[in-house]
Amino acid sequence: MTRPRADSRPPRSLSQKIVIGLLVGVAVGLFFGEQAAVLQIVADAYVKLLQMTVLPYVTISIISVLGALSAQQARALGLRVGIVLALLWGVALAAEFLFPLMFPPNQNASFFSTTLLEEREAFDFLSLYIPTNPFNSLANNVVPAVVLFSIFVGTALIAIPEKARLLDVLNVAARAVSKATNFVVALTPYGVFAIGAVVAGTLGLEDLQRLQVYLISYVGMSLLLSLWVMPGLVATLTPVPYRALLSRTRDALIMAFMTTSLFAVLPLLTEQAKALMKEYARVPAGEGAETDVIVPASFNFPHTGKLLSLSFVLFAGWFADTRVPVTAYPRLAATGLLVMFGNVNAAVPFLLDMLRIPADTFRLFLTSGVVNARFGTLVAAVHTLTVAVLGTCAVSGALTFDGRKLIRFGIVTGLLVVGVVGGTSALLRVVLTQPYDKDALLVNMRMLRDRGTVKVYKSGDDVPQLPAVTTSILDRVRGRGVLRVGYLDDSLPYAFFNARGELVGFDIEMGLQLARDLQVTAEFVPVDRAILQSGLEAGVCDLVMSGVAITADRSIQLQFSSSYLDETVAFVVPDHLVADFSDWGTIRAKGRLRVGVPRAPYFIQKVRDELKDAEIVPIEKVDEIFAPHDPPVDAFIATAERGSAYTLLHPEYSVAVPKPRPFKVPLGYVIAGRDAPMAAMVNTWIELKRKDGTLDELFAHWILGQDAASRRPRWSVMRNVLHWST
Repeated sequence: MTRPRADSRPPRSLSQKIVIGLLVGVAVGLFFGEQAAVLQIVADAYVKLLQMTVLPYVTISIISVLGALSAQQARALGLRVGIVLALLWGVALAAEFLFPLMFPPNQNASFFSTTLLEEREAFDFLSLYIPTNPFNSLANNVVPAVVLFSIFVGTALIAIPEKARLLDVLNVAARAVSKATNFVVALTPYGVFAIGAVVAGTLGLEDLQRLQVYLISYVGMSLLLSLWVMPGLVATLTPVPYRALLSRTRDALIMAFMTTSLFAVLPLLTEQAKALMKEYARVPAGEGAETDVIVPASFNFPHTGKLLSLSFVLFAGWFADTRVPVTAYPRLAATGLLVMFGNVNAAVPFLLDMLRIPADTFRLFLTSGVVNARFGTLVAAVHTLTVAVLGTCAVSGALTFDGRKLIRFGIVTGLLVVGVVGGTSALLRVVLTQPYDKDALLVNMRMLRDRGTVKVYKSGDDVPQLPAVTTSILDRVRGRGVLRVGYLDDSLPYAFFNARGELVGFDIEMGLQLARDLQVTAEFVPVDRAILQSGLEAGVCDLVMSGVAITADRSIQLQFSSSYLDETVAFVVPDHLVADFSDWGTIRAKGRLRVGVPRAPYFIQKVRDELKDAEIVPIEKVDEIFAPHDPPVDAFIATAERGSAYTLLHPEYSVAVPKPRPFKVPLGYVIAGRDAPMAAMVNTWIELKRKDGTLDELFAHWILGQDAASRRPRWSVMRNVLHWST
């Protein structure tokens, strides 16, 4: 007989392989840094494979499980056990909506984003839930409609006498899809390796720190639900004691936690639930068969662990600075409950898209799942045990309602919730809160191109008068060899001084480009905003390039070039009022408002047309928005592009573009002395800069904030420790 080698070891489990894959992936990412991004295609392929079999499996499994039930079993599940499930779903959703209370303050602001202008489609409840064409819903990944269709067909199948033949076919199909799914699951270590490498190599330290917020919050809430709320609910409503419930099922719960497989422990949970019912609820062995139906049937319904994953949507909104408003919670709860009948990896991207949260945050969900999957499976196992015990007691009439026990359970639960939520919030505020620094990002912006030779005059400097115009301003520029550009001192991000004392901005860079194209040098001089009403004399400068809005009243006194950019009129309001000022109907419903409006007849009339009862408070400069006002002003009119830049300096404010029909205002350059040849040349030049991509390039840098800060490569062992060049 051959003796086994002394060093032989049992094969590693899948969960061990997943952990190894994650650790190796993280190591690869840390070693290679941003070069690990080449594995993104592998990570994306794994995610797509993971989602490939989801909808077929959902459809087949729901139809086959419901169809296999008898009418009596279906009624029991639909009534009494359904109430139990609804109770646990309510608990899970309530826990989910507590997550934002644990997240630390995330004061933030951002450059202008074109998403501010997107008209979101109205939420079509009927199209989402009722499939007029189930095949179209399958093809377009409309998960709620697919689930509802499957439930209807499965329920109808119960009453069909000849259903056995179809169920046999469905069971074979389910096994085939399950086998295909298992093949994909077997690839999980490799998929997690690629995801871990990409995340570790490209995720910034700030983003990683923010991911810890979700991990800590999720662990705290899952332990609260699995160790107290659900077991405590069983102990309160049934004869089964709290200690007995957890001690009897300890091995199954530990196994679920270690293997992250609820399916693997279903037989153990079923047997332990039946034993507990026999011992404490005095349910005879022959009458406990309901448990054999409840456990496998409930496996196909969303459990608390799945619903707790909805908290990631709230975290993703916090993470990406697109917070989910409280008014959207009912829609998230209703839609989330239905889509969780399917696979979590299909449901989460669907919900992210529904709430307009950046889809790339889903990779963080997969990364966090390496830790959260264990705690989520623990919650799922306790949920299944709770449904089995409560459901069996409900069917057999063994439920008890003791007022004192219910009050005690409520008080203890309330105290524990306050302790977990408050303690986690305090911990995250102390450990993970970072000071706001986006203002430094703005004031440290540099020019995209070399400045060349340039002379800059500041307010208070003695600026020499320009010589008189004999033929045209264009001839004067060529004769002097200098283009004098006027700028306004409150024109962020078109003209402003950065932290180095340099005059920078979108139009400053355009002015330098115009001087280069005319083969002259440039000088910049400050001009008084009063010229917008009185006109621009030729002795002050050649033209003004400073984000000046073209309006009908201004065009009476000024000669404008053709428009080079359109801005979107918006409100600048405190952060918590953004939702209130994002829809004209909601704004009008607020009644009489005090609105700060730029001192220009065009803007004032526009506000009066939209808000007839508003009290207009004229403002001279954008800076006045952030100064104290007595009496207070409810909102200020600005433009989204300009206002977004100012909110970087004042992060307690945000920009709200009211829908529908956002209206725009064009920007143009002011030509001194209403000089026609100069205006014609500038118009042609603007069109050239639009065609050669200069306007788009500068818009991306100064308005959208792309590459606003000098970007350092992600830290890596290869580059920063070994100093290997690439």
